[in-house]
Amino acid sequence: MTPRAFGFLLFLGGGGGAGWLVDAWPGAALGVALGAALWFALDAVAAARVLRWLEAGQLRGAPTGGGWWGRLAARARRGLATREERAEDAERRLHAFLDAIRNSPNGVVLVDARGCIEWFNQTAASHLGLELQRDLRQHVTHLLRDPRFTEYYHAGHYAGDVAIDAPASSASRPRRLAVHVHPYGEGRRLLLSRDVTALEQAETMRRDFVANVSHEIRTPLTVLSGFVETLQTLELSREERDRYLGMMAQQTQRMQMLVADLLTLSRLEGSPPPGEGEWIALQALLAQCEQDARALAAAQGKALRLGFAPAPPLALGGAPGELQSALSNLVSNAVRYTPSGGAVEVQAEAGEGGRVVLSVRDTGPGIAPEHLPRLTERFYRLDRSRSRETGGTGLGLAIVKHVVQRHGGELRIASTPGQGSTFAIVLPAARVRAVPAEVQAGTAMRV
Repeated sequence: MTPRAFGFLLFLGGGGGAGWLVDAWPGAALGVALGAALWFALDAVAAARVLRWLEAGQLRGAPTGGGWWGRLAARARRGLATREERAEDAERRLHAFLDAIRNSPNGVVLVDARGCIEWFNQTAASHLGLELQRDLRQHVTHLLRDPRFTEYYHAGHYAGDVAIDAPASSASRPRRLAVHVHPYGEGRRLLLSRDVTALEQAETMRRDFVANVSHEIRTPLTVLSGFVETLQTLELSREERDRYLGMMAQQTQRMQMLVADLLTLSRLEGSPPPGEGEWIALQALLAQCEQDARALAAAQGKALRLGFAPAPPLALGGAPGELQSALSNLVSNAVRYTPSGGAVEVQAEAGEGGRVVLSVRDTGPGIAPEHLPRLTERFYRLDRSRSRETGGTGLGLAIVKHVVQRHGGELRIASTPGQGSTFAIVLPAARVRAVPAEVQAGTAMRV
């Protein structure tokens, strides 16, 4: 027997017993009826309390007590608590998802079935030039007017991306976007955008690099091939033969320099930054550069005023060979591009915050401002024919940039057309210290 049935019979028995004591059988019948009525009244009150609580839909204020309705309320309370926990968990997940979308490095735009913008994150606003108050509920193709995107959007084939120019893109600051549309829901679309400017520039640089290397190597190979064919097929005098062999040696040396610079760049890019276990005195660094500069000027038959100021008693830590190569590249460029009668000044000085500044100034032709940002690109030349005449490979400044970056420094370039140029290597204080007695003599020392 269930507790509910037992309680009902208890009320009937109690009522009947009380009535029997009052008026025998007639009283017993009346008592049974009153007991039943009382039980139903109490049950109705308990049911009403539970119903009011359920209609309120709140976890708090659940009725307590025993009986069938009490147990029903307890079960309902547990069910509501479980549902509330699940709802709170779902809300937390939703907020986390929305935060992730808002902070995503990709632009996210929600588009309804009519093609109107419902929502977008800040990245999409930056990518696509959107404004919340102005562009919400606007048709997406009215805001992205690139014909490639319009065709892609209306075609309905969204297997891949479409690359477009960002609305804020310009010739001086190009910006490219990859846009992908994902259908979802009932005709809705999710539009994702990502900035691929750096990727496309890297791909362009890779193609240019391969093309430049091929061109730089093909030119001396063509010259060598022509001279070899000439020596094989023609009877030449000793003077002519010697002249051709000298030209061949010159082209061979040019290819060797190119390969050596390419290997240097590859090594610099693929190895970790140097530690501070080796130190080289500034005076030793400048002395070697001065020796190389005077030899190069003599070989080119130039009368230059070469000035190397005395260096402060400081040493640089890192890779001495790399530091020597970087400064020598700057000095060699200054000697190559400064006409006879000009001047090249090199100095090392202590800068702010314990830094060291190595500067190379020349009185050469100077460089126009639009070329300055690209000078450190591989094979970038202002004048290809003039660069080949001076014997450069087009990789010197790229090597300097990588060496400086590996040592935590900065390469600064200032130039005025017709007045010369200044190239400065700024190295951080962590790479600088006072010269120990062992290094004062001018050799690198491992500490």
